[in-house]
Amino acid sequence: MKFPKKIRTLCPSCRKHALHAVKLARKKTRGTAHPMSQANNSKDRNKRGYGGHGKYSKPAVSKKPTQKVDLRLKCEDCGKSHTKKGFRIKKFEMV
Repeated sequence: MKFPKKIRTLCPSCRKHALHAVKLARKKTRGTAHPMSQANNSKDRNKRGYGGHGKYSKPAVSKKPTQKVDLRLKCEDCGKSHTKKGFRIKKFEMV
């Protein structure tokens, strides 16, 4: 989907329709757990040995085919930014 870099929409802080700059915000990635943490040790203990795989080695749940787009709109009048409701799309392009 092609989306414009600037759109005219309602600004909640100035309470009027104004031009907004659109920016695609990326989600922050979390760091990985320490290899010797209590959770990882119990997971390794559960997976060790013959037979029973335990609750940690179930097949991975399939992810949804599309991700929600996180859009930040910055008002050109007051300079405040707010988010637009995310929608699912496979390919997103700013034009």
